[in-house]
Amino acid sequence: MNGFDLSAWFNVKGMPFEILPMLAISLGIGLLVGIERERKRHVMAGIRTFPLAALLGTLCAMLGHNAGMAAMPIAGLLVVTAFGFLPGAHRVDENSDPHTTTLAALLVVYCLGIAVFYGYTPLAVASAIIVTGLLYLKPELTGITQKLDRRDLYSLLQFGTLTFIVLPLLPNRAFGPYQAFNPHNVWVMVVLIVGLGQVGYLSVRMLGERVGGPLLGLLGGLVSSTVTSLIYSRQARATPESTPLAGTVIQLANLVLNARMMLFTAALAPAALPQVTLVMLPGLVAGLAVTLLRYRRQKDSTSQPVLALSNPADLKLALSFAAVFAFVMICAAWLNAEFGKTGVYTVAVISGANEVDAIVLTVLNLFNLHRFEVSSTATAIAVAVGANTLFKFGLIATLGGRQLALRCLPTFIGLFAGLVAGVVLLQLYF
Repeated sequence: MNGFDLSAWFNVKGMPFEILPMLAISLGIGLLVGIERERKRHVMAGIRTFPLAALLGTLCAMLGHNAGMAAMPIAGLLVVTAFGFLPGAHRVDENSDPHTTTLAALLVVYCLGIAVFYGYTPLAVASAIIVTGLLYLKPELTGITQKLDRRDLYSLLQFGTLTFIVLPLLPNRAFGPYQAFNPHNVWVMVVLIVGLGQVGYLSVRMLGERVGGPLLGLLGGLVSSTVTSLIYSRQARATPESTPLAGTVIQLANLVLNARMMLFTAALAPAALPQVTLVMLPGLVAGLAVTLLRYRRQKDSTSQPVLALSNPADLKLALSFAAVFAFVMICAAWLNAEFGKTGVYTVAVISGANEVDAIVLTVLNLFNLHRFEVSSTATAIAVAVGANTLFKFGLIATLGGRQLALRCLPTFIGLFAGLVAGVVLLQLYF
C-alpha cells in the first residue's frame, strides 16, 4: 500500500485485526456524509447507508487485493449504483430529496472507502470533508450561481481556454531580435494578469451591489486600477453626492497596484522581492494610512454604484495585452542592449503611463534572464508605477472634477512620495 500506513501507526500490522483501523476511518467518512444526508426528508440513503457503503468499499478492496480479484471493487461499485434503481428510489415529492445527488455522494463515499485501503487516507478524509461541504452549502452555492449571468459563465470558459488550451500549445523558447520573445512566457503573463483580474471581476459581479467602498476598491484594483479610476471619476461627475464613495474606491484601487507589484515579484522573481518591497511598501503604507483616516471621518450614506467592469478574460483583451507585452519586451531588450538601464527606464515611463503590468512583467523577465540588476529592476518598477500614478491622477482631475481630485490628492501624494523614498533607500542600501 502507498501513503499513510494506518496498521503500522496503530501497531497492529501483521495481526488478524490489521484492517480494523481502515474500517474505522471508512466508517467515520461514511458517518460524516451520512449525517448531512440524514437532515433531508425522505432520502434514499442516510446515516446508516453511507457508512455501510464506505465499509463495503474498503472490504471489496481488501478481498480483491488478497484474493487476486481485481474486479471486486468494480463489482461493488455496480452494486452500490444499483441502489438508485431499487423500487421507491425515484419517489419524489415536494419535501423529498431528488436522490440524484445522494446517489452520486454514495458512489463517491464507496470509492473513498477503497482509497482508504490503498493508503490514501488523508486524501480520502479531505475529500469527504469537501463532499460534505458541497452538500451542506447548497443554498449558498445556488445563490452564487443565480448571481452569475451568461456573460460571466462565458468569461470562465474564455479563461479556461486561455489557460488550459492555448498555453500548453505555445513553444517555450526564445525568438526574434535579442532572443527577447518567448511565446510561452508571454502567455504565462497573460494568464497571470487575466486570472487575477478574473477573481476581482467575478467578486465584483457577486458582491458589488451590497459591499462597502473599501471592498469595492480592493476588488476593482484587482481588475484594473486605471479602469476603476475612470469609472468612478465619471460617476462622481455625473452624481456629485457619490464623490465620497468614489474617492474611497479610487484611492484603495490605486493602493492595490503597489500590492500587485509585490505579488507579481513574489510569483515570478522571488530573488528581487526584498528590493521591490522596499520601493513599494512605503507608498502603500503612507497612502493606506491617509485613506483609512479620511474614510473613518466620513459617514457616507449614498447609494453605491455598480462597478461595471469589462470582462478581463475577453479574448480580444488577452490578445491585445499579449501583443503589447511582446512589443514592450522587445523594446526593453533592445534599449537595454543599446543604452543600458536608462533605455529601460524610458520605456517604463512611456508604457507605465497607460498600463503598468506589461513593463513590470518585462523587467522581471529581464531580471530572471540575468540581463538586469536587482536594484535597476526595482527602480524600473517604481518608475513605471510612478508614471502610472501621475497619469491616473490627471485622469481623475479631468473627468471627476476638482472636488474628487482634492479628495484623492493626499493618497496620491503619499503613494508618490513613498515611491521616491523607496528609491532613495534602495540606492543607499543596495
